[in-house]
Amino acid sequence: MLRVGLTGGIASGKSTVGRMFVELGARLIDADAIVHDLFRPGEPVNQAVVDAFGARVRAGDGTIDRTVLGELVFNNPQARERLNSIVHPAVIQKQQDWLDDLALADPNAVGIVDAALMIEVGTYRNYEKLIVVVCTADEQRKRLRQRSGLSDEQIDARIRSQMPMEEKAKYADYVIDNSGSLEETRRQVESVFAELKALSMR
Repeated sequence: MLRVGLTGGIASGKSTVGRMFVELGARLIDADAIVHDLFRPGEPVNQAVVDAFGARVRAGDGTIDRTVLGELVFNNPQARERLNSIVHPAVIQKQQDWLDDLALADPNAVGIVDAALMIEVGTYRNYEKLIVVVCTADEQRKRLRQRSGLSDEQIDARIRSQMPMEEKAKYADYVIDNSGSLEETRRQVESVFAELKALSMR
C-alpha cells in the first residue's frame, strides 16, 4: 500500500482535490473530520480543550464551538500551540490506525491522509509521497471570503497562521495548482493518481 499525504493552504481547494482522488479509486481520511469526532461530548480531547480554554468554547450541545475556539487561537501563537499539543497527537494516532487497517484490508491501495498542518507539525514525514495543493493569493482570499463571510482582517489572520503555500510546495513530491477551472485541476489529479497507483502496485 502507498501512504500519501495531502495538504495545502487554507481555501486552496484541498478538499476538492481529495474528492477527485476518491472518485478515481483512492482511499482518503480527512483530519478535519477526525477533529470533528474528537470534539464530540464525552471525548477526552473535548474535555481537555475545555480545561485549557474555558467553558466558553463548549457549545450548547456539548461539542466544541470551533468558531469561538478559532477566534481565540488564530491571533495567539501560544494558544494555538497549546491547542495543537492537545489535538494533534490524537489525530495522528487515528490517522496511523486507519492506514494500518487499510494496509491489511487492501495491500494495493492508495491511502491518502488529508491534513492542513502536516508540514508545520512534521507529520508529512510519515508518508511515502506528499501532494501539496496551491492556488494564487487572490484566489485564496476570494474563496475564503465567499465561503466564510469573514472580514479582511480575519482572513489575513487565518492565512498568516499557516505556512505560505509557496513554502509548502517546496516539500511536495507533486504540486497541484487549483487556481483555474475544475477541469484543469482534474487533469492534474488524474496524472498524479496514475503515478501513485503504479507505485502502490509494486
